[in-house]
Amino acid sequence: MNAHKNWARAALSRLDADDHAALVTVLATEGSAPREAGTKMVVWEGGQSGTIGGGNLEHQATSQARRMLTGSQAAFAIQDYPLGPLLAQCCGGRVRLMIERVEAASRDWLTEAARRMDADQPFELRTRFDPGLLTKTIAPIAALDADPPAVRLGGAPAAARGARPDLGDELVERSEAPRRPLLLFGAGHVGQAIARAFAPLPFKLFWYDSRAEAAEIPGVAVREPAELAALAMGATPQAYGLVLTHDHALDYALASAGLAGGGFSYLGLIGSKTKRARFMHRLRDDGFSELALNRLTCPIGLTGLKSKAPEVIAVSVAADLLMRQEAAQASNDEGLRASV
Repeated sequence: MNAHKNWARAALSRLDADDHAALVTVLATEGSAPREAGTKMVVWEGGQSGTIGGGNLEHQATSQARRMLTGSQAAFAIQDYPLGPLLAQCCGGRVRLMIERVEAASRDWLTEAARRMDADQPFELRTRFDPGLLTKTIAPIAALDADPPAVRLGGAPAAARGARPDLGDELVERSEAPRRPLLLFGAGHVGQAIARAFAPLPFKLFWYDSRAEAAEIPGVAVREPAELAALAMGATPQAYGLVLTHDHALDYALASAGLAGGGFSYLGLIGSKTKRARFMHRLRDDGFSELALNRLTCPIGLTGLKSKAPEVIAVSVAADLLMRQEAAQASNDEGLRASV
């Protein structure tokens, strides 16, 4: 389930508007498929929130979901789709979907799921197949395994060709791990572009500036420079940090505090090669080791993109951090497998 895209809140908004809606879930995939198991989208007569990958698969799923909204069909259905000539898609894989109506009786479990996603609290969504209906419960979990199945049926990973859920069976979906914290210092043009670029991505953004006028920008928390330095120094090892304020002196204070604190698995500083050289020289004078200096990335973003346009910088930084996060996860998974 995509924690950063709150599908439960999207479903609740339709209920609040007295609109009929359906929830589409990818239960399992086989071979090449456009989205992974656990992906969800909310569909209503006039639109949708989220995507299961587009193309004819999504067209067929949304059409079936809207037919279900009329009440002429069962309240839920399990549907298999081979991604070949039948759907005019060349993926070659196979997808199993669950399509279900959400109604007033769904409000309690949707509200709890939405709250937990907002708070980045891991949980399991359990669906029991009772006669003629689905019974939903939300169960908290303390932590996630290294690479748990997104969807389980009868204790085993759900399969695209396996047995379909039967009466009394329970389907268990696990939420994603909490999003990685991203501390963004600076709300100028580049900072605003970065905040927009990261809004739909799997990061939890904490956005700060020291200028009073920045309080007018939605999402920005204004703090004194000393408070910002304390936040940088107290960052966890899981956090990413980006320093791009309006003031080089504040940039230096934040970079220095971030390195001194020993947190931040990535700490990026906006600037030219000249700025990097000056900061590195000063950091050495202040007693930082070469090992510590190697933790500071400047300039930020992909090295092959030279544009100074804020939107290009934002896309470049987003791509770089996504690749770093994926590489870190792959390394962690490999280490866990080797230890078994």
